[in-house]
Amino acid sequence: MIFLDAAATTPVRREVLEAMWPYLTGEFGNPSSHHSLGDSAARALTDARKTVAAVLGCRPGEITFTSGGTEADNLAVKGIALARQAADPALNRVVISAVEHPAVEESARYLERFHGFTVDVVPVDGNGTVTPDALAAVLREETALVSIMYANNEVGTVQPVADLAALAKERGIPFHTDAVQAAGWLPLDVRALGVDALSISGHKLGAPKGNGVLFVRGRTRMEPLVHGGGQERGRRSGTENVAGAVALAAALTLAHADQPALAARVTGLRDRFVAAVLGGVPGALLTGHPSERLPSVASFCFPGTSGESVLLELERQGVVCSSGSACAAGSDAPSPVLVALGIEAEVAQTAVRFSFDSSVTAADLDAAAAAVRAAVGSVRNLGGVPVS
Repeated sequence: MIFLDAAATTPVRREVLEAMWPYLTGEFGNPSSHHSLGDSAARALTDARKTVAAVLGCRPGEITFTSGGTEADNLAVKGIALARQAADPALNRVVISAVEHPAVEESARYLERFHGFTVDVVPVDGNGTVTPDALAAVLREETALVSIMYANNEVGTVQPVADLAALAKERGIPFHTDAVQAAGWLPLDVRALGVDALSISGHKLGAPKGNGVLFVRGRTRMEPLVHGGGQERGRRSGTENVAGAVALAAALTLAHADQPALAARVTGLRDRFVAAVLGGVPGALLTGHPSERLPSVASFCFPGTSGESVLLELERQGVVCSSGSACAAGSDAPSPVLVALGIEAEVAQTAVRFSFDSSVTAADLDAAAAAVRAAVGSVRNLGGVPVS
């Protein structure tokens, strides 16, 4: 099997499993307990927080551990917007882009339904990019928060986050970015990016599912969503997942150390794969920005097919990939991301996404490109739809 669905999840790295194992077995204490087992857990949690902060270029106190990227996005969008509204009721607008992950979009819509917010959606161009001019056009004095993802999970387009965050900062508006897909592939220094909040998910980096991180700049007010014992400096109550925090810190450290070389290597492999697919499949359409994109994502539409049929045929040939976001699996509707790029709904339903982890090889992608040519040809022949 050739696994090309790493944007959905990645296998747990052996080094990560070894780092977290003691806190799943003998070192099982609650970090809030005042005895030796609790003290050991508390030290591990503190060390994990310091490790994550070092990678992100922030203070340990600005790191909140969560159950994953979705919770981190929810906490950032709802928590910051609600805190701003509480301080000034006139701040009742939230800005998101047209290509956000559902965790951000649905958080914004929740604020709209239950807290009187207006959601302003920034359009993207045909490559899926949010331009500074497009963002400037929707900012208002009433804007409480801007949330624009670092890199798109479906088409891989990388946003000019530093420029967008600087624009928000000029207006005194906090800026959050969903960096779930960017982590491990792009620089994450929050000072260079200029963001006030940033979300990460561990299972995209080789940690187990069920752990994540939210960076929130120290001066940024945020209302907690989970109330209770006041853990995580009052931002997220509940007994901390010590093993998960240790795992995420280990995975992030490994990914950060390898990032420049890995990104360069995989970018070359990705470009070779894209050229092979576009050259070998008549009518194939690469979606997303042609160059400002994640090294790890290549997404296509194959007019004259059904994306699901191509996926089934590829899996029969030993290639595992997806039709887009794993969070939208089972939906018959065309991808909102592709529609936002201006792709017709009928064509958007032919989308197939290939996403790579750190172990991908040239042989893997050469075999996958050959499988794509065969699979698309087979599906088109069954449907009797010639495409030139």
